[in-house]
Amino acid sequence: MGAMAKAKTVLHVDNLVKKFGDHTIVDKFSLTIGEGEAVALTGRNGAGKSTILRCIIGADRPTEGTVEVLGMKVSESNPEIRRNVATVIDDLDFFPDLSVVEHLDLLARAHGLDDVDELVDEVLEEVQLVPQSGQLPGTLSSGQRRRLALATALVRPRKLLVLDEPEQRLDVEGVAWLGKRLAVEKQNGLAILMASHEPTLVEALNARTVQVGTR
Repeated sequence: MGAMAKAKTVLHVDNLVKKFGDHTIVDKFSLTIGEGEAVALTGRNGAGKSTILRCIIGADRPTEGTVEVLGMKVSESNPEIRRNVATVIDDLDFFPDLSVVEHLDLLARAHGLDDVDELVDEVLEEVQLVPQSGQLPGTLSSGQRRRLALATALVRPRKLLVLDEPEQRLDVEGVAWLGKRLAVEKQNGLAILMASHEPTLVEALNARTVQVGTR
């Protein structure tokens, strides 16, 4: 395959419309993302960025239009989609009685990954939660909870990573780490879609920006 060969399409969104009652939140939104490509949705708050992301991962059903991942129509119950898409959308609902390390361990095992202990140790170190690994999620600071949410995506198999303002509640150092980490993932062929207000993150990923809700 030559360097200029067309990247395989990972995500294809065609004329996505989402209405709540008579109110149109998203109007005819289309997007295609290939392997090793990053796209950042930009636009004011309330422009529909989060709604688009929720429709793409199957959490919300579009009123009209289609969403396909690797050629398959998205539905949240499709195990193939769950195997290929990792998401950090909201603060996750963590199991209140599982520690940080038990959460990540459970997720990695549920997805049938190899060398789970090693993977979980590496990810904990990377998100700087080793000292907190025995704590319950409810005892973490909001920044630490954000790092745990990001860690849950890193212990899963993924062809597409969907992030809603991943820079939220991360300090400058945390944003720099995230940019570096995602740039490596992108280089390895991961497709990344994020809504972000953080220019340094968009730059680190050399992401294509798509303006939402400009009408």
